[in-house]
Amino acid sequence: MAASKNILVSVVSVLALSALGTYAYYANRSPLAPQPAGAQKPAGAPAAAGPPGGFSIPVETAKVALETLQEDVSAVGSLRSNESVVVRPEISGRISGIDFIEGAQVRKGAALVVLDSSTQAAEVQQARANLALAKTNFERTQELQKSKFVSANAGDQALNGLKVAQANLALAEARLAKTRILAPFNATIGLRQVSVGDYVKEGQDLVTLEDLGALKLDFRLPENYFGRVKLGQQVEIKTDAYPGQVFKARLIAVDPLIDQAGRSMSLRAKLDNPDGKLRPGMFANVRLIFSERAGALTLPEEALVPISTEHFVFKVLGGKVQRVKVRIGLRRNAKVEVIEGLQSGDEVVTAGQLKLREGAAVKPLDSGPAAGIAGASAPGKAAAAPGKPGS
Repeated sequence: MAASKNILVSVVSVLALSALGTYAYYANRSPLAPQPAGAQKPAGAPAAAGPPGGFSIPVETAKVALETLQEDVSAVGSLRSNESVVVRPEISGRISGIDFIEGAQVRKGAALVVLDSSTQAAEVQQARANLALAKTNFERTQELQKSKFVSANAGDQALNGLKVAQANLALAEARLAKTRILAPFNATIGLRQVSVGDYVKEGQDLVTLEDLGALKLDFRLPENYFGRVKLGQQVEIKTDAYPGQVFKARLIAVDPLIDQAGRSMSLRAKLDNPDGKLRPGMFANVRLIFSERAGALTLPEEALVPISTEHFVFKVLGGKVQRVKVRIGLRRNAKVEVIEGLQSGDEVVTAGQLKLREGAAVKPLDSGPAAGIAGASAPGKAAAAPGKPGS
């Protein structure tokens, strides 16, 4: 008897679970499932135009807009000075003067560092004295040669002595000039590495010069973009130092050599930096713009309803929705370009598509700043309204 009772309980449980599963399947069937072609509604069946009772379904909507879209590619890069140099002496010597302030602006030709020049100045005086003697000897030889008192060979030797004395003077003056190290271009002075009294050798680092009036931007792109890159294209730059601010640059050079290791190409852009806000070495987020597409139709990405490999939207017409197949293009900033299927000004559903069927009655909600809260509670109120008796 107990065994028969247990079997009966098991059978009842299985039947109850089967009924519950069948109910859940039909209750949760997606309204977006494609209907068989040519399917006919049973005679007398009500139209699927919304929830029971013919009430409108609350949804959020947006209108198709005309915008200018840009075809671009993103990368990362580094900023470099327009001109950069490390100042180094060409001769050894002791520093007798430093004529700059760290971090200050200097003009081209301004003296930066002065070395002790006593030895070089003495060499210049000696060379000038030798030149004066050689010149006098040459002039005297010319007079004697006219009177046939000296040979032509003596005249040639006097001329050669004059030229050697001139070269020695030029060499001594060049050595003296190298004791004054001048700025090669307008620049900003960096931090100096030496002090007055230091003895420096040839090629020793003294200070850096950076031209910050303009900056160069170096970045890389995969080689598959090579055919689309052209000089003069616009480049947009963002840095962590200035969040939300965009700096404009122009592409000025493309390295003709493709890197075999990474299969990438090196590019360089240039931008003006009159205020000195940007500095060399900064990390930059780069956006290279290939072209602009004006008058493109756009709508929010959340309006799309993907089914297999196709895309659909629910367009609102006269308070009801119509499912429309669309062909999409570029995606930018949570918006998508519509190439076919819609026109400017069309209103489409952006939230609530899972509750919709073809021809369903809808009630667009306000999607302004407060719509996120109101839209969340409005469906519950709309669903509760039909249950109020006599309302």
